[in-house]
Amino acid sequence: MNASQQNGGATIVLTAPLTETIDHAGYFIQMALASLPMRLEGIINQKYPTWRDLERNADGSARYMPAGIRVVEATLQKEFPGVDVVACYPADVGKYIGPRTKVVAVSTHNPLGVTFAAGVYASIFGSSKEPINSHYSKQLFYDVKASPHRKGFKVIVGGSGGWQITETDSYEELSVDCVVQGRSEAAETIEIFQKALNGEELPKFVEVAHPKGRDGILTPEKRTTFGVVEMTTGCGRRCQFCLPDLNPQLDVPKDQMMRAVKANVEQGNTQISLATEDMFIWGQVGKETPFYFPNREALLDLYGSIVNTPGVKHHVLSHSTMAPAVVDPVLIEKLSDLLLEKSPVKLPSKSTHPEKRILSPLIGLETGSVRMAKMVMPSKGVPFPIDEWPSVVINGLTILNRNNWFPVMTLIVGNPGETDEDSKATLDLLYEVERRGLFAFFVPSIFTPLHDTRMEAKKGVEESKEMTPLQWQVMMKCWKMSLNAALVSWWGPTVWRFGSLFFWAWKLRKTNGPNFKWPLFMFASALPEWLMEKMGKIYVGKPLKIKSRKELLATVRPQHWKHLRA
Repeated sequence: MNASQQNGGATIVLTAPLTETIDHAGYFIQMALASLPMRLEGIINQKYPTWRDLERNADGSARYMPAGIRVVEATLQKEFPGVDVVACYPADVGKYIGPRTKVVAVSTHNPLGVTFAAGVYASIFGSSKEPINSHYSKQLFYDVKASPHRKGFKVIVGGSGGWQITETDSYEELSVDCVVQGRSEAAETIEIFQKALNGEELPKFVEVAHPKGRDGILTPEKRTTFGVVEMTTGCGRRCQFCLPDLNPQLDVPKDQMMRAVKANVEQGNTQISLATEDMFIWGQVGKETPFYFPNREALLDLYGSIVNTPGVKHHVLSHSTMAPAVVDPVLIEKLSDLLLEKSPVKLPSKSTHPEKRILSPLIGLETGSVRMAKMVMPSKGVPFPIDEWPSVVINGLTILNRNNWFPVMTLIVGNPGETDEDSKATLDLLYEVERRGLFAFFVPSIFTPLHDTRMEAKKGVEESKEMTPLQWQVMMKCWKMSLNAALVSWWGPTVWRFGSLFFWAWKLRKTNGPNFKWPLFMFASALPEWLMEKMGKIYVGKPLKIKSRKELLATVRPQHWKHLRA
């Protein structure tokens, strides 16, 4: 029995929903758990029958936890050295909560299912709007609420999903005392925990300061879910809909990251993933050269050191942007030489790698409309002007695909002020990708006004029934293009075709409204797209005039030409 249990529970208990703690079932499982409705959990159970199995340390604590929890844990152990702090899985919270417990801190990404993709995907499938991840998050909160010792401790919530609790005023339902928005290293966060340890009342909501310099970033040296090690904060491109970009642009020192990498390996992790909003800014933050001209040598040195660390079997890329691929194709080629052998992701239908491995970072496309891009992300393509956004995307994707990079590319459907012409412009770009034989996993979602972003007060599409036929076509075209790479068997397309039509006839036509019909038929390939266009039911994008890379480089400001590599 753990010492904290013998003495009546741990003073501070740290935990997170089951769906956010697992790291063994598969790379894409957490995306599915965050998006699929609860009624489709059986699909996950069939694909990953052991996804709920967890590894524990000898004392019963969690062997791996989300990186955010590990940062909280390291911060508390540094600030309160004599306090018993335990990070445990949700199934074990009852073992660690006791009469001595003063704080239960929960990190959650999507407690109520209203982030990008989650709500809309659940709705599209004709279910309640509760994704799987939200179900397990609520289950954790209800278990904590039911504790016989509940009156003796405070519940503090952090993580990227805390805003959902404040926006919906779900404090009482989930039995939450305080939501902290921001990083655990902040003095205000430490003050909140001190008040809770003293039994004082807590404010319902606290927004804490972000570290202003890289010295303020704490990198835990304990095993994290998926081997996540923080690489950078902020981005610098200032997209209107983005919350992380409001943080200062910082990069974590290499030696600090390498200590965390080695600690993960020593504690049984074989996979590493660097957490970043844009991997290409590392090594260039605060330098004379603008951040959008990647530091080739620094990046190759960093990634080379990580994948060559003994014990690292797999490495997975996090977020990046498209323009750096156009700026420095040589960097992409050399990163491919380093990283492909350690990628766990395979795509036999597209990869030219001997083992069919690919690299698949998350890249924001968001829209193909230059008009809309100017409104919501005017700096997305720097150093290229946003007027050239379609050419940047096509050139960048060409370079990436050539080197076996097949990114996951997000799109936002239903932005405030979006018109049919904007939807057509996005479809033009998608069809241009298809015509050129390029490929990415396109992941569309309905606009969500995230708290504290520059667009938090804006209103776009809120329900799937509000979507126009063209907005539905953008979404279904994305899905169709993404699935085509996976459905290479003779029976796969047939199953999807008839399955889609069956669900439409049974439920989805009522759930999603009449505008869903023909885009769904297009997705299911019920009729050829050219015929549906001739019938006036869908829009087949017109060819775009795409500038060459040489022409794009000519659009870079003359004062920046000196930063371009040979």
